[in-house]
Amino acid sequence: MALTVKDMKGRKIGICVSGGLDSKTIAMRLREAGADVLCFTADLGQPDEKDIRDVRKKMEPCGVETVIVDVRKPMAEACFQAIKAQATYDGGYWNSTGIGRAVTTREIVKAMKRRGIDTLVHGATGRGNDQMRFERYTNQFAPEMAVYAPWRDALLLKEFPGRTQMCEYLAKHGIVAFPGGKKRYSTDCNIAGLSHEAEDLESMQTPMTIVETTMGCWPMKAPDKIESVSIKFEKGRPVAINGKKLAPFDLVVEANKVGGRNGLGLAHALENRIIGTKSRGVYEAPGMELLGRSLRYVYQAILDRRSTDLFEHLSRFLANQIYDGRFFDLSSRAAWAAVDTFAELATGTVKVGLYKGNVLFQSLTGVKASLYFEENASMEDAQKGLNPVSSQGFAEIQSVEARSMAKAGQIR
Repeated sequence: MALTVKDMKGRKIGICVSGGLDSKTIAMRLREAGADVLCFTADLGQPDEKDIRDVRKKMEPCGVETVIVDVRKPMAEACFQAIKAQATYDGGYWNSTGIGRAVTTREIVKAMKRRGIDTLVHGATGRGNDQMRFERYTNQFAPEMAVYAPWRDALLLKEFPGRTQMCEYLAKHGIVAFPGGKKRYSTDCNIAGLSHEAEDLESMQTPMTIVETTMGCWPMKAPDKIESVSIKFEKGRPVAINGKKLAPFDLVVEANKVGGRNGLGLAHALENRIIGTKSRGVYEAPGMELLGRSLRYVYQAILDRRSTDLFEHLSRFLANQIYDGRFFDLSSRAAWAAVDTFAELATGTVKVGLYKGNVLFQSLTGVKASLYFEENASMEDAQKGLNPVSSQGFAEIQSVEARSMAKAGQIR
């Protein structure tokens, strides 16, 4: 049975907060309801957050302590997993929010359990994906922990139908807050990327270019010259950019800078939500796009036709799993393991040219497992490689089936 604000008295609750109006209202209201409140926020290397400690300062007027959980390293590792699997969702979206929720919830739940929290509280709405992700991951990593969703609580929704009512409530407790002007869209951000949705973007008459980019620029504003970049991969993991070895988090940061200034990774999607509705989103993921597209060139060299077919199935499957809040399911773990089998051979250096949102192949070196051999691929007369005469027999075998189809009247 769903919890309500009336059930909060005496509970030791952990609230996932961002420091905004919703977070302050929930924290204050649950304290008033008699709950023992502790707040939590995750450091995901958010490009739009100058100092994550500002969240703690924003929440202090509510009389609550905020624990900052550093998840930058596991976030970078999760980015690498998605890149290795080429796991993009509808419209080429790099699943930045889905990745972020998986890592955030797992690590915050660990921190909550260490502090004796018995109820996790999240501020996700009852119309989106995040409510399902937060709760599924909490159920998986702390099945004994209750989950309370304020914005699915009819009592709270009646009490706070809008931002104005939240501000009025906080003012009664001496907390100054403003509803703010109407936004053109809302943004969610982490090191993997940004998602922009809602408000003006809900109209299909609104162009995606109303979004003011945070991690880079629109392709038309990118430099008028090609920037060459080399990415070194070891077993499907990027380990160096332009010859400089970097730790995973630092490498993603650098990839975001390089890709961002060249207009990479901007995507538009009418994505299929977990709950069955469609949602419009405009996404930024310059680093993921740079690293992912570069790794794709390595995969093209090492995967035979049937391996490619299976790999693409795994990519689609894992993209759906990440999106649906199933990052850690048994089926996901099996799929990750299968991807690792292919990635064992994905070692080499890719050089690409970046130009106004495009990733242009320049060279591929050091790929020992490459199935590409010039002597076999050449259309010129060659003493080595495939003998073109030997193809005659194969063509004749193929003709048997084709002629049988024609004779049987199957071809129209």
